[in-house]
Amino acid sequence: MTGHRPPSDADGSELLQRLRDSAEDRPLILIARDGADVEIFTGTVVDVELLADIPLVDAQGSPQEVLALVPYRQVRERGFECHDDGAPLRCIIVTERGTLSRDEAMRVLPTAPVPLHDTGFNVSDEDYAEIVRDVIADEIGRGEGANFVIRRDFTARVDADPRETALTWFRALLEHERGAYWTFAIVTPGHVAVGASPEAHVSASGGVVTMNPISGTFRHPAGGSTPEALTAFLENTKETEELFMVVDEELKMMSAVCSDGGRITGPHLKEMSRLTHTEYMLRGRSTLDPRDILRETMFAPTVTGSPMQNACTVIRRHETTARGYYSGVAALFTPNGDAHDLDAPILIRTAYLVEGRLRVPVGATLVRHSDPDGEVGETHGKAAGLLGAIGAVPRESAPAPVADPDAPTTPRAPLAEDPAIATLLASRNSRLAPFWLNPQDADAPGPFLGRSALVVDAEDRFTTMLAHQLRHLGLTVRIAHWSEVTDAEASDAELLIAGPGPGDPLDDSPRMRRMRGIVSARLASGRPLLAVCLSHQILANTLGMTLAPLARPHQGLQLSVDVFGKRPSIGFYNTFTVSVEPGTTRVGHTEIAADPVSGDVYAMRGPGYASVQGHLESILSRDGIETLERLIAQAFAPVNA
Repeated sequence: MTGHRPPSDADGSELLQRLRDSAEDRPLILIARDGADVEIFTGTVVDVELLADIPLVDAQGSPQEVLALVPYRQVRERGFECHDDGAPLRCIIVTERGTLSRDEAMRVLPTAPVPLHDTGFNVSDEDYAEIVRDVIADEIGRGEGANFVIRRDFTARVDADPRETALTWFRALLEHERGAYWTFAIVTPGHVAVGASPEAHVSASGGVVTMNPISGTFRHPAGGSTPEALTAFLENTKETEELFMVVDEELKMMSAVCSDGGRITGPHLKEMSRLTHTEYMLRGRSTLDPRDILRETMFAPTVTGSPMQNACTVIRRHETTARGYYSGVAALFTPNGDAHDLDAPILIRTAYLVEGRLRVPVGATLVRHSDPDGEVGETHGKAAGLLGAIGAVPRESAPAPVADPDAPTTPRAPLAEDPAIATLLASRNSRLAPFWLNPQDADAPGPFLGRSALVVDAEDRFTTMLAHQLRHLGLTVRIAHWSEVTDAEASDAELLIAGPGPGDPLDDSPRMRRMRGIVSARLASGRPLLAVCLSHQILANTLGMTLAPLARPHQGLQLSVDVFGKRPSIGFYNTFTVSVEPGTTRVGHTEIAADPVSGDVYAMRGPGYASVQGHLESILSRDGIETLERLIAQAFAPVNA
């Protein structure tokens, strides 16, 4: 690769004025990252079909800086469903850039209000609450997944000039919104996007990949947040489990792109003008092309759900229109030596302006604990910061003045610095698996060194986290999709691990039929088999046990359960369960570990096989790696032992 020719630098004020005066086809990009100075870009617009087509080098092979607007429809690259609106994967090849100080930007950008007409949500509060009920009952209640994000759109008509409108809204967000990861305005032919995204979906620099799952939404009460109000939010079960579930989902992605699977730090607070969120940081090392990293992490569970493939299907069922760029990313690829750094915030808290129509999409994360009216309120809260800044709804009132107007004032310290809040946040990690929190000794020989396993993926990428743990235990691991595993491969594998997946284990879909065939054939062969979650249920049914839906789904639930004489803490993501008569400890040759009251079966073991209902790879499985080692040892034990 030849040397990088950087975009030409220009005086920021002069470049901004030129772009304001230019023809409409001249792209204009403003970005303020983490509250820093405003970066100004322009360049050449190129629309491409695939992420691999993003032009990171020019015709001569020289690296170039590219900002890509990645629409939600790119999930088709991973074989997932969506309403396809044809939104382009739009690339701006940067040819010129400049910088403005924040103060200078505030001085020169326009301030005149932009009138909005015919404002309102495209889905009423009542209809959205009904959608929430349907998703809880028909999707989570049928085992289709643990959580799903369903959006609705605030819309309006805008008659003002799009370019000046974008600059006005950008300035308003700089002034009125705080805590954003990127505040931005991206103006390209026929399309405007202006936003204040709180969430860095994925970044990569110097071989280090970072993801930043943010979940849990605390709406500030009138007059601002207080430690007491925030404490009640942090102690809320629904909000805590929602964050843990999205961390699990993003760790699946990290395990797919990072050789070390990803480490967790946090939790932290993300304080914004009207909302406070909780967040973790995930970091790992990768040698992948940044475009491949972006593809493997499409898209954040905080704006889709989990498991990802089923989440896309559920979104398509319950959202009647396409998402456009909502929940996609703005991906900035910047040359760094012979590689490119990647910085890709999620396209949320963003206003889109196309042909005089404003659209501000917002969604709520729906889980088994969701309250329909509360989720309606969450969509209003998420929209309020942006809508308040641009004048679509009243802005948050300023705090009441102090009694003595001449008395000195001290800015309020971040709530995360309150000792009680910091302690409460830190206490969350006591529930989580040390495996994902602490550094690992990559050179330590695992107990199964020299042995191998084939993991069958039944459409839940928990298999990537499971594979990482298996490698830590010494195994050589290959993951194969259920539709691609041949009978010979399933038979010849030294250890076959039948993996987890969504849905009813008794339905007649091709996936379930194939998984039943793989499990039953392997069981009949007597060769080592470990079955996880969905496959645990299939194995139990093959052995003649009863399957039934749980009265209340165990999606993202942490339980301490008996597993053959020990009581590990395990994370569960199941809607169906294997049931036996309470007190049953054996069915034929199979030893049962079951709840003494309900008869729900948590684990099984027999000659050459073992299974577990929970997800030992989950961050909720505090004792997961140790329990996994025990069950693998059982599967490897000689049949006649």
